[in-house]
Amino acid sequence: MPKELIWSPLAVTDFDNVLNYLKENWNEQVVLKFIIEIEIIVSNIAKEPKQFPLVNKKNKVRKCVVTKHNTLFYKESKDTIAILRIFDTRQNPNKLKFK
Repeated sequence: MPKELIWSPLAVTDFDNVLNYLKENWNEQVVLKFIIEIEIIVSNIAKEPKQFPLVNKKNKVRKCVVTKHNTLFYKESKDTIAILRIFDTRQNPNKLKFK
């Protein structure tokens, strides 16, 4: 049974920022494709959260590459999955903070 998904405020902001960038620089078709890709990935994560690699074993954070420019980070708990960030991989990795 899929676990409940909870989006962190940072993840919501990241998602909005990506959509705004795509709207300003591309077209509606690209925006819709990104939204669908996120929906598919998040649905797959809810069903099978361990399918993607751990990137922080201590905090049990996993990552999933969404596009070559965006990576989704999430953490599984007993009953939920927290979507932590959608990080633009062109940024300095030191900017990646989860809280």
